[in-house]
Amino acid sequence: MPKPRRVAIMLELDWPYKRHAGIFAGIQQYAQEQGWESIIDEYADATLLAPPAQAHPPYDGIIARATRKLARRAARLKVPVVNVWFSSPSRKSLPGVFPDFAAIGRLRAEHLLARGFRRFAALTSDTDRGQELDLKAFLAVLGKTGCPCAAVKMPLNATASLKDWRRTERTVAAWMQDWQPPIGVYVGPEPHGRIVAQMCRNRGWRVPEDVAIIAGWNEETLCEHLRPTLTSVEVGYERIGYEAARLLHRLMTRRKPPKQKHLLLPPQGLVVRESTDFFAVDHPLVRAALEFIAANSHRPIKAGHVARGVATGFRTLERRFRDYLGRPIAAEIRRVRIERAKRELAQTDKRLADIARDVGFGPEQRLYQVFCRELGVTPKQYRRQRQGAAATQETTVAEPYGS
Repeated sequence: MPKPRRVAIMLELDWPYKRHAGIFAGIQQYAQEQGWESIIDEYADATLLAPPAQAHPPYDGIIARATRKLARRAARLKVPVVNVWFSSPSRKSLPGVFPDFAAIGRLRAEHLLARGFRRFAALTSDTDRGQELDLKAFLAVLGKTGCPCAAVKMPLNATASLKDWRRTERTVAAWMQDWQPPIGVYVGPEPHGRIVAQMCRNRGWRVPEDVAIIAGWNEETLCEHLRPTLTSVEVGYERIGYEAARLLHRLMTRRKPPKQKHLLLPPQGLVVRESTDFFAVDHPLVRAALEFIAANSHRPIKAGHVARGVATGFRTLERRFRDYLGRPIAAEIRRVRIERAKRELAQTDKRLADIARDVGFGPEQRLYQVFCRELGVTPKQYRRQRQGAAATQETTVAEPYGS
């Protein structure tokens, strides 16, 4: 009976973050399926060259938040490594599995736009490459609508000392100085989102009525246990760990590596909480109509149904929609249905016919026509873009690692 493969895991598990523990859980699921012996070794880069002199490497493979030292020593010993740290200094030289940060940024922007916000602000960390891509995609979506966004960056660890904390408070206060509520705000890490929410309260601004906040990657402890609860993005870190282990298995068995060096996995979706549970429209009639559409778009409603639902005339409501949103009622119904369909396509394996019916388009052909006209892709193409391994946007290809 062959010996089980020995796989080292170097994930900084002493940090109590979902992006560490979730990836570990996904790796362990795959390891158990394959009968691997997985070893937590936060100093695997040192273990590779520890005495005695190694005729054979101590591990068959490593999954890590990879350091330069680990990449260099593993290459020398021909031990395959899969990197799961997007900001790793060795990211370009190692195969890796990561969240699709551009897709996350688009998701954030689309959500705040859908809530009616037309002024925006963003706060991200200055040394986090994932947040950099996230912000770039966020700004690109806003740019297409012509909406302004006040973006500022700050250190990743902004509260390491009293001096850092005071500097953070000054940075956030200066950033807020020119805000004109209502405003939609994207904040990178959840702790920074909490700081922003606290400082809004100190200024007398309500969350979400004046400031809607979407923050981080769904660290539940930080998102759910203080008020207001924070809207966030569920990345699906267990899936990243599982796919990293699958990729390592491929490398350890010397099978042909994938064409793309990096696998980018789309987010599982938004977790909407109190901090964005609001439609940013000043006119109460338009706001009521938006709420009616959000609650009933899965039904075969038309503009007349919306007007009756808020007890007003069609022409009056249509005029208010064009004045406050710049689009007719029918366009808003269609937009909400498209957003629901996009979420279903990205997050489920439902049949297209079922999705078309469930989101209010009716026949599948209608879903197909709307997607082609509005998005320039078919529903199937959109699903492949968001769900599959085709979400590999970093195309640098090196020689197979560990071969």
